Amino acid sequence: MNSIKPFTYSEPIRGVQVKPLTEDGKKVSILYNGLLSEKGAELIYLHCGYGQQKNWSSTSEQPMERTRSGWEKMISMQEGAQLNFCFKDSQENWDNNDGSNWTYRISD
Repeated sequence: MNSIKPFTYSEPIRGVQVKPLTEDGKKVSILYNGLLSEKGAELIYLHCGYGQQKNWSSTSEQPMERTRSGWEKMISMQEGAQLNFCFKDSQENWDNNDGSNWTYRISD
């Protein structure tokens, strides 16, 4: 995803799009229209962390906002250059991209 232009959403990947909100890519909007949304979830959380794909640090869960375009959350990168994320609903159903999760990287 490091080739997407600032202020433009990436192509959808399994119902997920990322849009850099700043030139340096450290503030992004994540748009979700995946499996949980399709199943009618009333609340969706972004579960995210930083670091390597299999070794996340500083994990958090943040409620997403339902918009006309889907479920959206703005994130400011807090450490490193790689954000890993997946989604869950209020019933503890997860969408983790079949175990691969999603990754957003900032390239220097």
